[in-house]
Amino acid sequence: MPDTAPASQTLSRGIRILEVLADAREPLTIDEIAARLGVHRSIAYRLLRTLEDHRLVARDGSGAVSLGARMAALAAGVAHDLQSEALPELTAIANELGMTAFLAVLDGDDCITLASIEPRHAVASVAQRPGARHPITVGAPGKAILAQLDSAEWPADAAPALRAEVAASRERGYTTSHDEVIPTVQSVAVPLPLRGQRAAAIAVVHVATAIDDREIAARLQRSASAIRASLEG
Repeated sequence: MPDTAPASQTLSRGIRILEVLADAREPLTIDEIAARLGVHRSIAYRLLRTLEDHRLVARDGSGAVSLGARMAALAAGVAHDLQSEALPELTAIANELGMTAFLAVLDGDDCITLASIEPRHAVASVAQRPGARHPITVGAPGKAILAQLDSAEWPADAAPALRAEVAASRERGYTTSHDEVIPTVQSVAVPLPLRGQRAAAIAVVHVATAIDDREIAARLQRSASAIRASLEG
């Protein structure tokens, strides 16, 4: 059956595929993508062919789909100055702490990873893909972003307990999360407020560590200060 959906719906579905792939922890089959979009397999296939032609997605030998190399080039153009200043700091954090370090920014009611660096010599680390997103009401970076927003800018369904937690985090200067976004994974984040830009945060994720959260936060805060100084002069 031909896809007679209006162009805007077709575009929306194509964008949704990219979001689904960004959130996935592994390549997805066409059937899995179709199920998550709630469309027939043939529609998902045609959308994927178009995205593949533009190198926004790629398929491996088994036909499983993941984001393509072109997405990295497009992502590099988003908040280019911020990414350029953040990447050296993220690299230093990752290698010093042995944890994946990343930059997250506000996107609607979501927290989206803009850039991430995995530690060079760690035996195992937690992957945090650029483009990954989750609601700002969960996870350490989401809560670090909430700490920078006025109450009116919060999602309407934010629980009173979350508001109290974020208020306490403002006092200590950092946020934490345990098992909120990914099971068994812990995170520490600090706010990265920048004039004229969306609220942001820098964070690390890890499974287990002997390093105290306050020590991790202090290292993140030094990098946040350095990034702000470079961008705001």
